[in-house]
Amino acid sequence: MTETTQNRTPDSRPTGGLSAQYQPGEVEQRRYETWVTEGYFTADPASDKPAFSIVIPPPNVTGSLHVGHALDHTIQDTLSRLKRMQGFEVLWLPGMDHAGIATQNVVERQLAAQQLSRHDLGREDFVRKVWDWKAESGGAILGQMRRLGDSVDWSRERFTMDEGLSRAVQTIFKRLYDDELIYRANRIINWCPRCLTALSDIEVEHTDDEGELVSIRYGEGDNSIVVATTRAETMLGDTAVAVHPDDERYKHLVGTEIELPLTGRRIPIVADEHVDPSFGTGAVKVTPAHDPNDFEIGQRHDLPSITMMDERAVVTVHGPFEGLDRYEARPAIVAALREEGRIVAEKRPYVHSVGHCSRCKTTVEPRLSLQWFVNTGPLAKKAGDAVRDGRVTIEPAELSKRYFAWVDNMHDWCISRQLWWGHRIPVWYGPDGETVCVGPDEEPPAGYTQDEDVLDTWFSSALWPFSTMGWPEQTAELAKFYPTSVLVTGYDILFFWVARMMMFGLYAMDDVQPFNVVNLHGMVRDGHGKKMSKSFGNVVDPLDWIDRYGADATRFTLARGANPGSDVPISEEWCQGSRNFCNKLWNATRFAMMNGATVEGELPPVDELSAIDKWILSRLQHVIGEVDEQFKAYEYAKVCDTLYHFAWDDVCDWYLELSKPVLASGNAEASKRVLGHVLDQLLRLLHPVIPFVTEELWIALTGGETLVKAQWPAAEKELIDDSAEEELAALQKVVTEVRRFRSDQGLKPSQRVSAALTGLGNVGIDTHEPLIRSLARLDKPGPEFTATATLAVSGAITVDLDTRGTIDVAAERARLEKDRAAAEKEAAQCRGKLGNESFIGKAPEQVVAKIKDRLATAEADLARIAAALEALPTA
Repeated sequence: MTETTQNRTPDSRPTGGLSAQYQPGEVEQRRYETWVTEGYFTADPASDKPAFSIVIPPPNVTGSLHVGHALDHTIQDTLSRLKRMQGFEVLWLPGMDHAGIATQNVVERQLAAQQLSRHDLGREDFVRKVWDWKAESGGAILGQMRRLGDSVDWSRERFTMDEGLSRAVQTIFKRLYDDELIYRANRIINWCPRCLTALSDIEVEHTDDEGELVSIRYGEGDNSIVVATTRAETMLGDTAVAVHPDDERYKHLVGTEIELPLTGRRIPIVADEHVDPSFGTGAVKVTPAHDPNDFEIGQRHDLPSITMMDERAVVTVHGPFEGLDRYEARPAIVAALREEGRIVAEKRPYVHSVGHCSRCKTTVEPRLSLQWFVNTGPLAKKAGDAVRDGRVTIEPAELSKRYFAWVDNMHDWCISRQLWWGHRIPVWYGPDGETVCVGPDEEPPAGYTQDEDVLDTWFSSALWPFSTMGWPEQTAELAKFYPTSVLVTGYDILFFWVARMMMFGLYAMDDVQPFNVVNLHGMVRDGHGKKMSKSFGNVVDPLDWIDRYGADATRFTLARGANPGSDVPISEEWCQGSRNFCNKLWNATRFAMMNGATVEGELPPVDELSAIDKWILSRLQHVIGEVDEQFKAYEYAKVCDTLYHFAWDDVCDWYLELSKPVLASGNAEASKRVLGHVLDQLLRLLHPVIPFVTEELWIALTGGETLVKAQWPAAEKELIDDSAEEELAALQKVVTEVRRFRSDQGLKPSQRVSAALTGLGNVGIDTHEPLIRSLARLDKPGPEFTATATLAVSGAITVDLDTRGTIDVAAERARLEKDRAAAEKEAAQCRGKLGNESFIGKAPEQVVAKIKDRLATAEADLARIAAALEALPTA
């Protein structure tokens, strides 16, 4: 770096243009714009480098960056930046999902504010309005991704409703249809009376809600039978009562008919093995048009299906309840039954699992409906086989059980939605009932009408790994980057998305899997392990943290909690700590540059280096090896922890302090070069996780172009020096013990104490005595020296200290006794919780681990306090 490119501080020492303090807001946008403008993130399919590719789990076009996105993107960006530095041609492909239900809801709410509905506009004008909304207001998350530092290839940004992706949807629908893997049928589906559309099983969120369990007597006298239900209104659609064929209580009734109350209809009593005779009365009402299990019973016994509610959950059965909403009809029917003496028992509140639309939270209504389905059987089998035979690896491996539990028991997938926004089903109907599936290069027959429904949003998302690269065309991107290397996503959408991509990828791409590794992470929780919820008031807005602490601090906090498959606890306090870590790096690098740290020239020969320089180089090689192994195992938390402690403890707290006397001398060229090398390598190691501060520091230190393209460090075994590490460990032990004693005795850091050091030669550190005295603030003994306290350090080293006049013994003893009482109380509380089996069984792993850490800290404090009390002078 030339003199003209460096700023000068008042004392004329170079800082490489670094300000006195790190200001993330002054660095992040500037650096990110440079990265994008220079094309550092643009993938080249013609490159001869090995390929590494990730497709981003496409966020909803309606979405904004929440803390789950921030975790997911931090991990993906970390991997992408790592692989670029390791010499791979990296494609991290961005994009968004059209989010059929959510987006339509947004635009419909805007229309409602104008007292309009989509039907007032008509289909074409409504869809046009949604596109206008997308252009004006959709995709805010893309700008937020830039703020987080996502190193995606923006030139390949995709949207699930783009022309190319729409062509892919039509192509695979046609192929599946022709292979009889897509069909249309009347089935029980999940129906949202608010969104007026079918939902797949995984678009339904189940919660424990309070309701009412009503037991109703059907029939009279010995021929009566009691059934229980939480949905009394559905009795209007009952077409049978079912009992178990081996239930002796009801054998005399099987095959007879019974009158359905309030209707005058007679319905049969059937025997079906689905019924659990030990549950309730052992008899169940059968409503084939409004319950999936009842539908199956109805199919087996050829029962009629009576639809008793319309698409808005309003009763349609002729009679006194016609026109009532389901929640109005329920109490009205119970009251009518009670009046007739039909209510045998009522239990309220009755807590039971209730399904809700994942988009609008309306209670879902099972409903018989004519819909389109994917026959998932053969597709799901292949998706399971790909993991079983090792073509696809799930990390962590224990989550494979969840995957198999889903794909091995998958129901056919309802893919039609009664919406206007989405990929319209490419099926056309003729005037005489003809049905034609039309491919992307075909025209429908004249006079035919297209199906009104659109496809489930997850249908197009299932094609994402290959449709975004140009499929069904055989593109250079597909040839280079498919199958993708890693899919990073939360375990919560293992079923929503991962399994479906597996099914469609293997089907469309000739049994080639869509990704080689599925890296699953957990949900972000607060620092106490509690689920984030607005009602709890513990939701974190990552953009707020970025504003206050910087993108790097936010990323480091998330990554440092990311253990494979486990939920990720975070807190603002931890983010503040991550900001302090970034500041520590900044100050350390600035100090090093002011003291001549350099990357110019080769490292000096090892035999010309001091033990201190040999030690830090040896530690660096260990850290490089550890980080490489941790990245291979997707252990992001361990990567962060390893680098944090190396940077903060080894480099800043020890190496810089140990080097200060050398740097201040006139013979420090070797140490300056070692210091420059260590910082250069450390910044490279940290760059994938905290890219902004490391980029700014590295360019200032090295004068290089960018860390994005810098080479990843490689461990050099010849620099590992066990003897230097042992020597410095002994030195650190002495200094640490003295500092701990000083702290325990309440001595100010600047207060010097006379001390005699013996036994340093026993561990080969006698030459470091001046350095030990400097770091521990110890003066040499004078003629009036009297040892009032003695520290025994491992390795037969003894430190005798003269503490006369420096300690108020009585006050210090009282302080330590108070600390001991507090530590004993903390230890007792922790032992109590850890000994509580109920607590251990229910608490998240992170919370239990934190309590174990608290106990270990308390026990260490007790040992330390006991030693300090023993070391106090007696007079």
